[in-house]
Amino acid sequence: MKKLYKIVFMGTPDFAVPSLERLISEGHEVCAVVTQPDKKRGRGGAVSFSPVKSTAVSKGIKVLQPLKARDAAFISELSGLQADFFVTCAYGLILPKAVLDIPPLGCINVHASLLPEYRGAAPIQRAVINGESYTGVTTMMTDAGMDTGDILLSKKIEIPEDMTSGELHDKLKIIGADLLMDTIERLSQDSLARVPQDDSKASYAPMLRKEEGIIDWKSDSRSIHNKIRALDPWPGCFTTYKRKRMRIFSSRYVNGNACGIPGEITAVSKDKVVVCCGRGSLCILGVQFENGRRVHVAECWHNFKTNEVLGREEW
Repeated sequence: MKKLYKIVFMGTPDFAVPSLERLISEGHEVCAVVTQPDKKRGRGGAVSFSPVKSTAVSKGIKVLQPLKARDAAFISELSGLQADFFVTCAYGLILPKAVLDIPPLGCINVHASLLPEYRGAAPIQRAVINGESYTGVTTMMTDAGMDTGDILLSKKIEIPEDMTSGELHDKLKIIGADLLMDTIERLSQDSLARVPQDDSKASYAPMLRKEEGIIDWKSDSRSIHNKIRALDPWPGCFTTYKRKRMRIFSSRYVNGNACGIPGEITAVSKDKVVVCCGRGSLCILGVQFENGRRVHVAECWHNFKTNEVLGREEW
């Protein structure tokens, strides 16, 4: 008979939702969900729940939202829940030792990379920006560092050259939930080997900044293409055309020598707009103009002219 546990789940964004839902559907007792405080979201500034909180509320699960994980009242409440172990998945705060020491079976984390590579806040996007051909998900024992605990299980997948971070995210969140279930099953069988991370192989994935989306046409075409797909859906990759901001969300790169000045439009057709880069060319396939919707260039190719130059201007 499958062993069931009493669990506190800690997570915030959409990536964590499948893991929470699987814990519930598999029959484990999720006695509380810990998520970050409600925030103002969207243009209207309305306060809304995190995706994890919305899921917990819909399931009637108790929700805790401490401003700081070191809060004494929060730690006391966690202790009183008497959970077997905690599960963290993109919670967003580093847990202090006082929290990690509470559950007798420890704290399991689900992280969207093949640790020790890409520790930190944005492992999916950083892997795509860097043109990695593969990534994965790792379960690990949470410690007081940033994704530094012992590895339990991992699952590796390929990253196609045209896959966006959004698409990769949606694959990895399901893999993460599956891997978490495998980890818990093996925990119940006492068949998990804890493997210390090799810190000499560690790399880091810092949080994204909106200004990273500004395209530098002096870069090589492959790097620009990787950035475009890495920053989709957020914050997006931007340039300007005729002094108006234009977002590029779909592209294809062409290797080779420069064919003009960086940012210069060298060819226009119904299926693509070709732009010269510092090295090679970028074929723009999908754009979004200010206050407009996403469109394929087939709908707007007539707006572009050869020899015009795209580039950064203040907006």
